Amino acid sequence: MYRTRAWDTLIMANVKWNEQLIVEQLRDSAQRQQAFTLLVEHFKEQLYWQIRRMVLSHDDADDVLQNTFIKVWTGLDGFRGEAKLSTWLFRIANNETLNFLERKRQALSLDDEAAVGVAARLESDPYFDGDETERQLQEAVASLPDKQRQVFNLKYFEEMKYEDMSELLGTSVGALKASYHHAVKKISDFFASQD
Repeated sequence: MYRTRAWDTLIMANVKWNEQLIVEQLRDSAQRQQAFTLLVEHFKEQLYWQIRRMVLSHDDADDVLQNTFIKVWTGLDGFRGEAKLSTWLFRIANNETLNFLERKRQALSLDDEAAVGVAARLESDPYFDGDETERQLQEAVASLPDKQRQVFNLKYFEEMKYEDMSELLGTSVGALKASYHHAVKKISDFFASQD
């Protein structure tokens, strides 16, 4: 029987996610491509929003997401299964995001960064549809140091438990709680200064 891409998409939409089965299929060269397609379909939205909250721009988030899945594809043979597949994916996305932000920071001079503020970038982003409070929250979050921003995003937006964050980021629960507390304080101060 001839199968079309639409048929494959329909089949994938009706397949219940089974991480152990997907890992087994990823290790089988005959099933790797199909399993990878399922993996991408299952995680792309979650990873996109994890990345987007750090880089802010839709286009940048798409680029980082694409680089993440390229790294995942090329690193499949190195996945040992010591962590959950989802943890491995989120860690790769996290590293790609931080690398992107560092490259961007090095490419921009301080004058360029001041000229293209977070608020202006958000307002010009056709994918941003938030109100003034959402814009201010995003601006406040963007002003945080990368580590605090990352912890705040995972806790506030993703509602991730500290224990899961600890596994993902390789940081102690205590340090994560402290980072979140400092982030919340800085965001509160930001809003207080807007009044």
